[in-house]
Amino acid sequence: MDVLLDGVAQAFSLLFSGDAETWAITLLTLRVSLGATLVAALVGVPLGAAIALGSFPGRRVLLAAANTGMGLPPVVVGLVVTVLLWRSGPLGGLGLLYTPTAMVIAQAVIATPVVVALVAAALQQVDPEFLVQMQGLGATRVRALLALGAEARLPLLAAAMAAFGAVVSEVGAAQMVGGNIAGQTRVLTTAAVLATSRGEFGLAIAFGLVLLLLAFAVNLVVTLAGQR
Repeated sequence: MDVLLDGVAQAFSLLFSGDAETWAITLLTLRVSLGATLVAALVGVPLGAAIALGSFPGRRVLLAAANTGMGLPPVVVGLVVTVLLWRSGPLGGLGLLYTPTAMVIAQAVIATPVVVALVAAALQQVDPEFLVQMQGLGATRVRALLALGAEARLPLLAAAMAAFGAVVSEVGAAQMVGGNIAGQTRVLTTAAVLATSRGEFGLAIAFGLVLLLLAFAVNLVVTLAGQR
């Protein structure tokens, strides 16, 4: 109990004392996770829409793969991305390993199946005659799709929040591809793991609480925007 109370006290102290290292770690966490969520949305929303609304061979296989990918182990993703970005790997010449960009790539791979599966599920719940009715009223295909997106906006926002939650809290891939380098690739989850390994449980709890506050703040903003 004393350790937990010490962690809470340290969390507020780190945040409100303006500790430069903590704020740098927090901002990097936010930048990487939002970047990965954005990439996942740009890839996953069109793919999920195609699966939900399209009719083509392999459609159900893609949906099953997306549903399976929602449980993709982050460590496996981190391993694959590390191999690809390793110096002798196919993308080693880009020099991205142990950089925030590598972390965004790995986390986007984790988040994309979440977006695809949830977007497909959301759009499949909309009345299948909706697009036909919109086009019958003279709307173009693009306009009809935009109207469909507006109709399912809350589930789509929920998909984005789920993707963000999946990446902001993961540690395996972030540590493998980022290396947990102080001042460069250290995020809240990897900082908490490092503090725990050193026996600094109060500090680890503090980083965990900061992470929870960060996730809550982002989801609160998205929720308020969706309710509007």
